[in-house]
Amino acid sequence: MPTPSASAAATLPARAWIRWRKGRDLPISSSTPGVEDADRRFLLYGLLPLWVVPGVADWWMHRRTRIEDTSGARESAVHALMMTEAGIPVAVGLLAKINPLVLSIMGGAAVAHGATALYDVSYATGKREVRPIEQHIHSFLEVLPLTAMAFAACLHPEAVRAALRGGPGAEDWKLLPKERPLPAGYLAVLAATIGVGVALPYAEEMKRCLGARRRRRGA
Repeated sequence: MPTPSASAAATLPARAWIRWRKGRDLPISSSTPGVEDADRRFLLYGLLPLWVVPGVADWWMHRRTRIEDTSGARESAVHALMMTEAGIPVAVGLLAKINPLVLSIMGGAAVAHGATALYDVSYATGKREVRPIEQHIHSFLEVLPLTAMAFAACLHPEAVRAALRGGPGAEDWKLLPKERPLPAGYLAVLAATIGVGVALPYAEEMKRCLGARRRRRGA
């Protein structure tokens, strides 16, 4: 028999989100470490923070090949789109309960990210030099969304089974907060890392591209 809190979450997702920090935090490391604990730590302390490294490296390659004077703001806008396609499933996976809806969002975003990355390279190679090292950096950026989804699926096999059955449960297609949220400190540090290592560099890239466009139009 469902508990009152479970029933409320099933019927009133908005109210559940208002109260999403009320539950006990999910410990990232448990007192009885095992495979699940190792997977969670690698995903949260390894894969997600290290995502910033190839992102910064890719930004540097764009800078070295003077993106503002070649492919310009159009390619920079595509980069912003790809960051959005990667960022939405990451945010949803960190904050929401993993269910068929969330897994579908992750899968759809990974497919969209891959298609956008293909367009990005196809456009950029006709406008500027895309060096082999940059192509290798792209390979990391393209596989990371699928890797994050795979780890989330391994940590939540019940959600995978529900998704394969078409999600017949009452909560399978609702965006609900995690019953035990990740620690606020971890989320804050990760958000700051992404802000400094991803959002700021690519905002600077777009600023350079728009500035170069204005200078060309004013010449």
